[in-house]
Amino acid sequence: MGKISIITIVKEVKNIHPEYVIFIRTGEFYRIYGKDAYIISNLFEYKIKKEQDIMTCGFPSKSLKKIEAKLEQKKINYLLLDSKDNYTVNEIMDFKNLNTYEKQYELSKIYVNNQIRIEKIYAILTQNARKEQLKFLLKEIEEKIYANRKIQSN
Repeated sequence: MGKISIITIVKEVKNIHPEYVIFIRTGEFYRIYGKDAYIISNLFEYKIKKEQDIMTCGFPSKSLKKIEAKLEQKKINYLLLDSKDNYTVNEIMDFKNLNTYEKQYELSKIYVNNQIRIEKIYAILTQNARKEQLKFLLKEIEEKIYANRKIQSN
């Protein structure tokens, strides 16, 4: 099945399980889409990217136990689907009313969006690194960062 089919399947499963991180196993890799990608990217510092207008990230299947342990520690519902088993649910973890999915998503969205902004700023700065006027902008950035550090330490 192509990516469009996988995304369609994820959307259908999300309609039934909206507050679950859904893992799709494809070979020796797990893929995560949409809001779930924000959570996994934040918790494990995995690279997140946009594919077909949906955020996605992934990891090798050998990392699954580590991921499950962290989700269980944080009390985040999850379920595993396997593409070779016609996307049937292979495993499900439900913390019922203790589920922190939405809270984790909100925190993760802020983190990921800030990371994306930082990456864009970094790209602009490196593209203009040879320009003389950049030193003034860098000085302003440094002053603000150092001023914020002083405020946070007080």
